[in-house]
Amino acid sequence: MSWMRRWSWAVAMVVAIVITVGGLIVLESGRERIAREYETALDAKTAAGELDALTARLTSIVASARGYLLTREPGEIDTYEQAFMQAHVLAAHIEAYYIRIGDTHASARLARVVAGLDARKREIDAIIALARTGPLETARSQARDSAALATGDTQREGINDLLMSEEQRAQSALDASRTDQRISTLCVGAVSALNIILFVLLFRNLGTQLGVQSREQERLLHTQSELDRLVRERTRQLEALARHLQNVGEEEKTKLARELHDELGAILTATKIDVASAQRRLSGSDTVAAEKLARAQGHLDQGIALKRRIVEDMRPTVLAHFGLVTALRTLAEEAAQRNGWRLSLDLPEDDIRLDEALAIALFRVAQEALNNAAKYAHASRLGVALCISESDGPLEAGQASIELDIDDDGIGIAPADLDRARTHGLLGMRQRVAARGGTLDIGPGSHNSGTHVSVRMPVTSSPP
Repeated sequence: MSWMRRWSWAVAMVVAIVITVGGLIVLESGRERIAREYETALDAKTAAGELDALTARLTSIVASARGYLLTREPGEIDTYEQAFMQAHVLAAHIEAYYIRIGDTHASARLARVVAGLDARKREIDAIIALARTGPLETARSQARDSAALATGDTQREGINDLLMSEEQRAQSALDASRTDQRISTLCVGAVSALNIILFVLLFRNLGTQLGVQSREQERLLHTQSELDRLVRERTRQLEALARHLQNVGEEEKTKLARELHDELGAILTATKIDVASAQRRLSGSDTVAAEKLARAQGHLDQGIALKRRIVEDMRPTVLAHFGLVTALRTLAEEAAQRNGWRLSLDLPEDDIRLDEALAIALFRVAQEALNNAAKYAHASRLGVALCISESDGPLEAGQASIELDIDDDGIGIAPADLDRARTHGLLGMRQRVAARGGTLDIGPGSHNSGTHVSVRMPVTSSPP
């Protein structure tokens, strides 16, 4: 049934076209029949008029012949001859009409009328000739006894029969044309009614389909809205989880750094003191043992330095005691010294009081960016900038934001590497920034070379 609903409009259109074409064919054939019937009626009316004129000519023949016998006026003879010629012309026209329509019976009857008319002329001509040469009374007496000069004769009866036949033919054609007109009108009405019904059904079906589509679209929109809501909810949960994991990680690093500093640092320092004391006592008596103790003391110094570097990486004391600006300056200077970079710093002169989590996030992003530059950039110059400004981007309007920019003149980073989640610690950087509601942009440097890292985060605590 579903395919019928889908294709019902096409079926309805095909049926409507078939009905319309069929109706046009019926109407065209009806029009042709009506035209033929009107033509038949017109020809019959014309033939009836000619038969009526033939009757008038027959009357004129008799009247002019009688007029000559009474007055012997030559003009009556001319009228008689002219009327007879016109009667023959009319009879020829009527004969051609009967031959054209194929009415052999009427044609035979007309032939008998014409033959009688010729016989009558011969008889009248004889009487007129007698009136010209013989006694007039004799011609008049013969005319009174002649059937040729009678008014109710066989020719008139035959012409009247033909006239009535043509009038009936004309009336029958007109009646048939009226019937065909009524049939054509009924066909037009039926075709129009069927098309109206089909289009009503079609539009009703289309309305039903549109309603179904509208409900389906509303359902899809509702589903999409629900999915969007779920995605937003899951995103918020993931951001909260990432923030929690970062906080837990920082707390664990702080705890581990404290344990390393307090316990391992104390052990290493006490061991160094004991080794130094033993070295001094053995320096004069056992030079070999003293040298080994000296090497051990050097290893202890390296261990203490390694411990200090690990502790600083896990929980930078300079960030905790002196703030973000000093920590960034120290971090950049040490990295530049280790890697031989020319350093360009654009940092505030005074420290900025920030939320601890925000300061740690910015410091970790800077730390990761400098590590990446040291490992992969092959740079000779490094720039670090930090400032606070009013937000005009994706952050809330009027909200203060802190911006950290780090750029180098190295080989840059390939666009494909930016889409790889685990490349150069970018995933951790993005998660830290996203967890604080900020933005992270990584791209080419100022002169289309090197790498530029731009971090922007909302400030939760205004500077003093």
